[in-house]
Amino acid sequence: MSNTPTVRRAVVKLSGETLAGKLGRGIDFEMLDRVCRVLAECASLGVELGVVVGAGNFWRGVKDGGGKLDRVRADHMGMLATTMNAIAIGDALERAGAAPLVLSATPMPAYADTYSPDRARRALSEGKIVVVGGGTGNPYVSTDTGVVLRALEMKAELTLMAKNVDGVYDRDPHEPGAVKFDRLSYRRILADHLNAIDQSAACMAGDNGLVIRLFALEQPESIREVLLGATPGTLLTND
Repeated sequence: MSNTPTVRRAVVKLSGETLAGKLGRGIDFEMLDRVCRVLAECASLGVELGVVVGAGNFWRGVKDGGGKLDRVRADHMGMLATTMNAIAIGDALERAGAAPLVLSATPMPAYADTYSPDRARRALSEGKIVVVGGGTGNPYVSTDTGVVLRALEMKAELTLMAKNVDGVYDRDPHEPGAVKFDRLSYRRILADHLNAIDQSAACMAGDNGLVIRLFALEQPESIREVLLGATPGTLLTND
């Protein structure tokens, strides 16, 4: 593996669970700083980086609402939580010596600039790491769909989805005999109802030819390794 990135522009999806680290909830600042040091290093190698963040360390929308909250309000709470994470990531990136721009798809001018594709692409071309919170600004939409949308808008060559599993399997990965795919088409994901990414995200990615590498973020350094050509997890494409 060389020290030359294989892509010029990439979008990384960070789950809230990643930021929770060993704590399980909230923000594990040791893990946050480790992740952001790696992101800053990748930017220093010349990769134009966008980051889309989830909120599972604080709130998981309809799941945590448990039927007690209206779905729209539960999703609004999740979008607020993603912005909290985005602010924390921006702060940690500054400590790591990077130049972040924190944007929110839901207008919150006191806390972050409002997201637009033009603003994001301009900042990327200037060498800033663009961190996007606020979900898509709409309820009933998962973070998977949100990261696909942002990756397309930012014209990313590769999307990195750091999950809590090491790839896509033909069944529950905890079941005996489960087989991991090294490469998988969106058509197969949809036809076989594979639990890789949300169906709406798979449709959007497939319709627009987005390339996604889905892998486990056991170590933050995995992000750098993927951008330098490593092939962990599963590659999702139209092929």
